[in-house]
Amino acid sequence: MLSLVSDPEPAIGEESATESGRREQVLGAALVTFARYGYKKTSMEDVARAADISRPGLYFLFTSKQNLFRAAVTHALDDDVDAAKRSLADTQRPLRDRLIEAFDLWTGRYVGPLAKEVAILMETNPELLGPIVTDYPKRFVEMVTDAVAADLPPRSAGMAEDVARTLLSTAGGVKHEATTREEFVARMTIGVDLFMSALNCSARHTPSEGGNPGA
Repeated sequence: MLSLVSDPEPAIGEESATESGRREQVLGAALVTFARYGYKKTSMEDVARAADISRPGLYFLFTSKQNLFRAAVTHALDDDVDAAKRSLADTQRPLRDRLIEAFDLWTGRYVGPLAKEVAILMETNPELLGPIVTDYPKRFVEMVTDAVAADLPPRSAGMAEDVARTLLSTAGGVKHEATTREEFVARMTIGVDLFMSALNCSARHTPSEGGNPGA
């Protein structure tokens, strides 16, 4: 006898959540595949195989290889920015510790054999990524600038952006020299400690507003 009760309908958002999870899986697999073989040599078939999805299913999610590549890089950078933002926002911890962790999350995670290939992939395909290659570093610098400025006396806050940009340049140099993520963190710790020492010294010797510098 047939049941007169229909099957329960999927909960609102259930299908989209599943599709979102599938999309994230594809983006992660795509980034690794592009890094391993390079953009030009990677085919949609390669990505489909790595993501365990059919080729038509991949094209249903992404209409072209370039769209997939841009989406994969954007997804990775979104994760980096969000993780660094959470670290910098945790004002219960010392600024020094937050800076070291933020730079590890933004740059240190791209140190190592395959991880470095991902960084190279992003750096060598600016024509495919467009403003992505400049927008995300700019966002990161702004976050670091705000965190540093908030920790400095008002009279010294103007140095915050210079500190953020210099630390970013330092992180870029260390990334290309370090062979492991642990080495990256160790060297960035030295860099951050030097800057924190310089900032503290500058703050102590900067005359207070309205004060007499020669007093």
